[in-house]
Amino acid sequence: MRSTRFDAVLFDFSGVMVSSAFDALARLGAASERERTLELLLGPYHQDTDHPWHRVERGELSIEAWLTEVSVTATSEGIEIDWSVLGSLLGNLEPFPQMEAEARRLRHEGYRVGLVTNNVKEGSAAWRTLVPVEELFEVVVDSSEVGMRKPDPRIYRLALERLGGVAPERAVFLDDAPGNVAGAEAAGMAAILVADPDDAIEELHRLLAT
Repeated sequence: MRSTRFDAVLFDFSGVMVSSAFDALARLGAASERERTLELLLGPYHQDTDHPWHRVERGELSIEAWLTEVSVTATSEGIEIDWSVLGSLLGNLEPFPQMEAEARRLRHEGYRVGLVTNNVKEGSAAWRTLVPVEELFEVVVDSSEVGMRKPDPRIYRLALERLGGVAPERAVFLDDAPGNVAGAEAAGMAAILVADPDDAIEELHRLLAT
């Protein structure tokens, strides 16, 4: 039975609907430098800044320009990056069938269900083939299309507006990045940090039952 406290559930994509791209990106650098490699490639991911990757996710910069900028920085710091891994990134992501089933269940029970993803223009068509995105979600908000990215509270509010004006306090958001969870909470939503899909679904069920 549908909760009387919540009307909508919003999902992240990478790390929630499918396995995390962060792990694959970390492999671009040597094992001893993976933390620094991620910082170099993605910037402070718990914030929304003008780091090249953040600009890519807001649709302001191309992947090619990002590659050029971070390559220069990596070279200056003596960090070797194996760019060949990048080409197989999407192929290494595995869908979580239990999350797909959960999204379907929620829609069947009458919840408004949406997706809010930080993504890139160049991968727009490819990532949507990993799960049946159009079947699962009423609304898909792609950062590279709307010019905003998580954790900016505006992107969550935009998704709620597109779901028919759902009030933030009546929505739940699931994401695997702590900063994005904090962004949803700053927007007034309840939020769940996803470390394990099954545990997150159990936590969602408990929350919806309150």
